[in-house]
Amino acid sequence: MNRFRPFLGYLIPVKGTLIAALFCGLIYGVANGAGLPLMMKWVFPQIFAADAGTLSHWELAMVAAWLPLIFLVRGIAGYGNVYLVQLAGVKVLERIRLDFFAKLQRLPLSFLQRQSSGDLISRGLADTNQLQFTLTFAANEIIRQPFTLLGALGFLVWTAFNEQGVALVLVCLAVVPLCVLPIRFIGKKIVRRAQEVQAELGSITGRFSENLSASREVRAFSLEDREIKKFGTISGALVRFQMKVVKYQQALNPAIEIISAIGISITLIYAYRVQIPLESFLALITALYLSYEPIKKLGGLNNELKKGQAALERIEMVLNEPIAITDPAEPQPFDNVRGAITLDHVSFAYRPGEPVLQDIDVHIPAGTVCALVGPSGAGKSTFANLVPRFYEAASGAVKIDDIDVRDVSLADLRQQIGIVSQESVLFDDTVYHNLLLSRPSATKQEVEAAAQAAYAHDFITALPHGYETIVGERGASLSGGQRQRLALARAFLRDAPILILDEATSALDSESEAAIQKALRQLVVGKTVLIIAHRFSTIRDASMILVFDQGHIVAQGTHLELIVSSPLYRTLYERQSAPTTE
Repeated sequence: MNRFRPFLGYLIPVKGTLIAALFCGLIYGVANGAGLPLMMKWVFPQIFAADAGTLSHWELAMVAAWLPLIFLVRGIAGYGNVYLVQLAGVKVLERIRLDFFAKLQRLPLSFLQRQSSGDLISRGLADTNQLQFTLTFAANEIIRQPFTLLGALGFLVWTAFNEQGVALVLVCLAVVPLCVLPIRFIGKKIVRRAQEVQAELGSITGRFSENLSASREVRAFSLEDREIKKFGTISGALVRFQMKVVKYQQALNPAIEIISAIGISITLIYAYRVQIPLESFLALITALYLSYEPIKKLGGLNNELKKGQAALERIEMVLNEPIAITDPAEPQPFDNVRGAITLDHVSFAYRPGEPVLQDIDVHIPAGTVCALVGPSGAGKSTFANLVPRFYEAASGAVKIDDIDVRDVSLADLRQQIGIVSQESVLFDDTVYHNLLLSRPSATKQEVEAAAQAAYAHDFITALPHGYETIVGERGASLSGGQRQRLALARAFLRDAPILILDEATSALDSESEAAIQKALRQLVVGKTVLIIAHRFSTIRDASMILVFDQGHIVAQGTHLELIVSSPLYRTLYERQSAPTTE
């Protein structure tokens, strides 16, 4: 249980429920462990004894009522225990999943990009569910079974000592310690198999997620059979690992039962030799059997703890991941932002020894429309992502209006930045609420004005429910151009002093692009704009162009200046400007 101690804090908010559950478990354990053997010793002899016929009707009813009374107490206590533990378990699961999800929201993008989304989903659902089950199962059985065992052993020791003294006690208890051996052996096997099962569950979830996100490509390239085969392979591996867990888990009960049977047989031989009365022997055997039963349950608990340990290790990978990008202890005020951006000798690497940006030293004055160009992988997007602190510079400083971005709160910093990405992501909500995300305090008139500025108002009003139309998961019910225009409308609505456009018009037809270029020329007035674009038609009007190559800024200037002074820029431009041949 020490391994789970950091997570026992999740039980504190439900401690009242758990105390009630544990009390019910205690009653269940005593009624089960001592009540049934007492019935064997006191009730049956009165029914089957030679002078049993002398019992009055009232006495007979009282004797017969012992059995339903024990099972009534046992049943009510057992039901209360299970129900209350499950209630606590559901609340624990909610807390664990909420903390896991909250941690994912605060981890840097670099961490999320290193992980499989399917595996993270599996950790947040399957692994938290396993941990919740383990915690509540442990809280349940760790009281019920020990008290059942203590009740049975207490009766066993008391009766055996009264009948034959210490000798019979030792005979009855001789085999009990041997039951621990299979528990320890099987527990070691299960922990590794459980880890393999949890990992395969992550692979299954990842396969589902990847397939559904690429449904169009699967059909376009006739990959259905290939996908089914790949999924079948992963699913088969999961079944094999699951059956290995079942193999070891289910071997525990028969192993303990065989050892228990040997112990009962030894007791039977000894009872015959010392001529123990039948009623005493039946009570002893019942108590002995009831003492082995909780040992089996405790063995199952040990197996469950091993499975929970495997899930815990996968969850802790996320929960213990340090949050590298945090708010400063005392954030500086960050308002009246003009938008001047400075990167002071900044370097950055996603992986040690593989720099993406090296010693970037550049100043972008407020109000500058700055285009970032260069070959794929040259560092353009990374440069832009350092400004809102999606990534943290390894060395140097990123400044806005001469204030280090690490000295202001993340919320204040990002409130001053509008972003339109190459892949516009919409949530499964209404058009109106998707637009409102960029500025929740905006009025309906301001939302519609932003949509009109992005040339989105007309197609929105043509939708079945206008602005109240649900766009579907990731905006699935809209075309790529429509999604992009909604993303642009969010940028218009935010009206931030700094604007980052990452191929913002790439999904638009030529007519829409021309109209939006005209709208953007009005939007960028007085703003600092970073444009990441491969299409030179979108950047020729930029007042400043930075040319990236292999993590360095190799040239900067206007379009006309760079055509003359930068061979790389000229090559990139001419490659796009050259007429295509049939």
